[in-house]
Amino acid sequence: MPMETLRIARNIAAFACAAALSLSLAACGSHNESGSAGAAPDISDTSGGVAATVNGTDIGENAVSSYVANFRNLNSLNEDTDWAQWMVDNGYTAEDLRKEVINYYVSQELVRQAAEQNNVKVDEDAVDEQLNTMKMNYDSDGDGSLNADETASWNKALQAVGIASEDEYRTLLEMYSLEASLQKAVVPDTAPSDEDMLQYAQMYATAYDGAKKSSHILFASDDQATAQEVLDKINSGELDFAEAAKQYSTDTASAADGGNVGWDVLNSFVKEYTDALSGLGEGEVSGLVTSEYGIHIIKCTQVFKTPEEVTSVDQIPSEWLDSIKASLQQANKTSAYKAWFKDFYDSADITVNDMPEGLPYDVDLTGYTPAAGSPAASTSAGAPGSASSNDAAAADTSGNGGSASTGGASASSAAEQPSETAAK
Repeated sequence: MPMETLRIARNIAAFACAAALSLSLAACGSHNESGSAGAAPDISDTSGGVAATVNGTDIGENAVSSYVANFRNLNSLNEDTDWAQWMVDNGYTAEDLRKEVINYYVSQELVRQAAEQNNVKVDEDAVDEQLNTMKMNYDSDGDGSLNADETASWNKALQAVGIASEDEYRTLLEMYSLEASLQKAVVPDTAPSDEDMLQYAQMYATAYDGAKKSSHILFASDDQATAQEVLDKINSGELDFAEAAKQYSTDTASAADGGNVGWDVLNSFVKEYTDALSGLGEGEVSGLVTSEYGIHIIKCTQVFKTPEEVTSVDQIPSEWLDSIKASLQQANKTSAYKAWFKDFYDSADITVNDMPEGLPYDVDLTGYTPAAGSPAASTSAGAPGSASSNDAAAADTSGNGGSASTGGASASSAAEQPSETAAK
């Protein structure tokens, strides 16, 4: 199986959380009261009253209550006593919770409205492809479909990160796609300044002294005889390493580039690969290295030595410059998009109605005190929604100064999550 596919499998939890969790309560996913997967709350259901209105679009009170109920159910907080203790431990009141959920729905609705105004639509083909890529990580027999056991594993993986079902995951991917496309539409690409590029180049050069670039040839686990034969020919000079990679490697992606898998500091290799590479000098070739992916022959193609003084970006590898440029461009776009969305948010006609009485999550907190070690028990920790947790909300989609748990991890911020992009 290609390395990139396996990388995605490792990172499904990180990606799903980033895409799904826009507030602390969002970690619940959508589950019904029996604990099984259910549909996400319908914000258009106003049969229980209207919680808020966004440019004429109503957000139903039932959706807010359902959201909190889902969270309680997933976290075994269905008993009012447990729920009251959790609220106190985390510094919440019922009004705080309601406000955060409403703010989340408001932000999501404004993304939809902004997308419509800018003629931005979800790329359904891309969503299908991304969903299928994730899903096929659980296709253990490689037949292109999931059997009952594989489907159960897939659903379990989704629910483990708070996503109730494949349908809900699709909805999250659609929102990610929509917001990413919206950002592209409203924020122009801007090249990083030369000063910023040089500053980051200096940081990279200092931090990455001794970094290694490598190539590998991958063989199937049961093909040791061929691997040894190829290694012997490489060591004797009979066979060029890059040509051998193109001819023999089962890692087709890197084989096309002579086995090149890039710099260790920009990627994440399995332990066996890293250990073998650490013992190689520039130009040296390893013996046979066995990992979960098969049998590797590894060549260290370059070792970076930090110059005494970095005065030009040309003093660091071009791949590092590409990484720096991409990071700075994304940071600039994210910052510009946040500013743009804040203006859009501030210009919106938003009405939040008073909290009605008798909501199921509005329990009596009298007599409860924060448990030792809980967020609310520490003045430095701060409860969700407090100033200290807000400081971490660098990606607050709403742009309205809401808490980290109120739209803090927008769909577009999922694209900023670190990922493994390394050799097997």
